[in-house]
Amino acid sequence: MDIDRSPLTAFLEAEGLDGYFIDDDASDSDQRYLSGFSAPDPYQTLVTPDGAVHLLVSGLEYGRAVSEASADTVSKTAAYDAQELAAEHGRFEGGLRVREAFLADHGVESIAVPRNFPTGTADGLRERGLEVVVERDGIVGDIRAVKHAEEIEAIAQTQVANQRAMAVAETLIATAEVDEAGHLVWNGEVLTSERVTEEIEITLLREGCSLDETIVACGEHGADPHDRGSGPLEANELIVIDIFPRDKETKYFGDMTRTFCRGEPTAEMKRRYEVTHDAFEAALEATAAGVTGAAVHDAACDVIEAAGYETLRSDPDTDTGFIHSTGHGVGLDIHEGPSLSPVGEELEPGHVVTIEPGLYDPAVGGVRIEDMVVVTEDGHENLTDYPIALEPAVRAELSG
Repeated sequence: MDIDRSPLTAFLEAEGLDGYFIDDDASDSDQRYLSGFSAPDPYQTLVTPDGAVHLLVSGLEYGRAVSEASADTVSKTAAYDAQELAAEHGRFEGGLRVREAFLADHGVESIAVPRNFPTGTADGLRERGLEVVVERDGIVGDIRAVKHAEEIEAIAQTQVANQRAMAVAETLIATAEVDEAGHLVWNGEVLTSERVTEEIEITLLREGCSLDETIVACGEHGADPHDRGSGPLEANELIVIDIFPRDKETKYFGDMTRTFCRGEPTAEMKRRYEVTHDAFEAALEATAAGVTGAAVHDAACDVIEAAGYETLRSDPDTDTGFIHSTGHGVGLDIHEGPSLSPVGEELEPGHVVTIEPGLYDPAVGGVRIEDMVVVTEDGHENLTDYPIALEPAVRAELSG
């Protein structure tokens, strides 16, 4: 994948800096993106004004980095006497000396670092005579926001796995019986949020994906957008299922939400679902290159407010109604730029974003509908191919 690092190198040149330096492990998506490498232990990535990428890794990771990383050079810490320096000066001070020597090898005396750069390391490098400047605008995040074709395909594949997991969850709810207490029952046992979550996770593991958390929230739980849900699932209640897995190999996320009701929803539940669906369609229609994320968010708010419900736009203090933004970018992080919010920036071809309006009230429950789309030159392409319906159905064709 040919990454355009020119915004970053232009910044370095404009500021008269010798390099951009990241010191983290692969949990830092900017580092993974720039280096094309992933490791569980900290490693260092240096980008110089000529656009070259240089890695510093432990001997344990050296061979893999040489074969896998998209870097111009790979150095190992042993070349800078890492163990000897640690023994003589301690691990932290020894590590600073290794980093200093690595930077000096590449002619670097001044560096820009990301906003999350370790404070202790920054101060230590300054004490050793390097100029350290924080790059405040998140330039790498802006670069990452515009996805290449390979990234879009990776995200789309994660979403396919996501859809199969959603199909398993929906089928469980659709085929459940209802006991005298109003609980959903499957295979003779009360169907709980935890059980549905377990089946989602098992399905995703088989698809080569994993997730730290998911949302299966019923009734009042679903009225809190980030309540993971717990306990029995009830008939005649709204059930919000939000799944956001990450592919284990590519590390790219998918994201999708559906809301179901097994049984008889109230008239108010139905109305809220219809309004949310209308807001979803309006936001989807508004999504295109050259349109701001703020305008997409406004399109969703217009529909919801016209139906008589509050939004944070109409009442910043409301804790019911539409109480979050319309969407966010998805990639190596589940939440990244751009945003579909009151401060959402202009959308560009290659931006991958969620469209996810919702309505929430503890007295009624929660409704949220979410697809993931990629912005194109002439509009958008929906990366989600999953039915939208309040009544759950058996989705064997998707879950098999």
